[in-house]
Amino acid sequence: MEGSVDGLQAQVSAARRNVFLLSAVQALLGSAPPLTFALGGLATYQMLGDDKSLATAPLTGFNIGVALGAVGVAIASRYLGRQAGFMLGALMGATGAAVAAVALFRADFWLFATGLMLIGVSGGFTQKIRFAAADVSPSFYKPRAISWILAAGIVSAILGPQLAIFAKDLLFPVTFAGAFVALIPLSLIAIAILSALKLPETGVRAAGDLPARPLKEIVLTQRFMTGMVCGIGTYALMTFMMTGAPLAMVIGCGFSTDLATLGIQWHVLAMFAPSFFTGMLITRFGTEKVVAAGLVILMGCAVVAHAGIELWNFWGALVLLGIGWNFGFIGSTAIVASSYRPHEADKVQGFHDIILFGTVALSSFSSGKVFTAWGWEAMNLVIWPVTILCLVLILLLMRKRPAKQP
Repeated sequence: MEGSVDGLQAQVSAARRNVFLLSAVQALLGSAPPLTFALGGLATYQMLGDDKSLATAPLTGFNIGVALGAVGVAIASRYLGRQAGFMLGALMGATGAAVAAVALFRADFWLFATGLMLIGVSGGFTQKIRFAAADVSPSFYKPRAISWILAAGIVSAILGPQLAIFAKDLLFPVTFAGAFVALIPLSLIAIAILSALKLPETGVRAAGDLPARPLKEIVLTQRFMTGMVCGIGTYALMTFMMTGAPLAMVIGCGFSTDLATLGIQWHVLAMFAPSFFTGMLITRFGTEKVVAAGLVILMGCAVVAHAGIELWNFWGALVLLGIGWNFGFIGSTAIVASSYRPHEADKVQGFHDIILFGTVALSSFSSGKVFTAWGWEAMNLVIWPVTILCLVLILLLMRKRPAKQP
């Protein structure tokens, strides 16, 4: 008995060390998305001529990159190991930031989209960090590990937008280029931290484990499908609204770029700050109830956004959007993580993230189209059917007896 207790304590200690280092990496590399979303659409808007409908297209490139990164990290992890795979992803982020800065100097739309796509590929690698933290943790520690990884986004929420504000004119007269250059040292520091990780490899079947199931069998289970659909719905709505908000504030309502960037900062803070207690809420109330609470909060976002176009409406809606995403996405991730066996992880996670970020890419592209064609109010209407569908799926899952670990 004493040996088993000591072994469990050693497991938890190793998990905490890895989660701490992974959280630091998440904080640094996670600064790229808020900076990119705060400035990407505005930077593109100033490049375009009369037709501004493609203003969010490079941000779609970013999200396509995230989907490609979800595939790339699975391949890199298999052949290089997860540690080297994460380092490769961080290096691609630095490369993408440099390409984006050069594109702004040349006012090259397609090169800028390529740079943002490379930053997105790095983001796809970074998204794997939450699963890596769960995979190296005992089952009872998984929700808390995921929460701590996402809690590191508080640093990202401050660092990314503040870099956008203070470095956007660093290379004047080329606006926004300095902010992307500022991302390069963050990626290099992340690589140094990653070199200190000690991650056990996944995908290896241990003695006594049940055989790995076919991917089709896993993804068609109610638990996996519910977790994936709710995760996709939550993430796609967040991206759709976050992408369009700076355009609605600056182009549609005449607010300054700095006020729009601060709105994104408050949004990203709201995305990650609840992570300090989301894991505890999941432990106490269950994943399904936490996801349901997140969906209701997203409905509150729509109500506040519908109420008007004052600064508080935008900032309030963005804050609720962030909190709703936190509860919905962490809970959905925990549901997905409980639907497969450890040696099934890579194929299931890869499939999940390809579908997730492919859909997110479509949502960011449609954001600019919908805003240009119908405006901010029409964008808010999209929240309702998505959240209602996800709530129905969660309620159906809650009616079943709690599923045992597969």
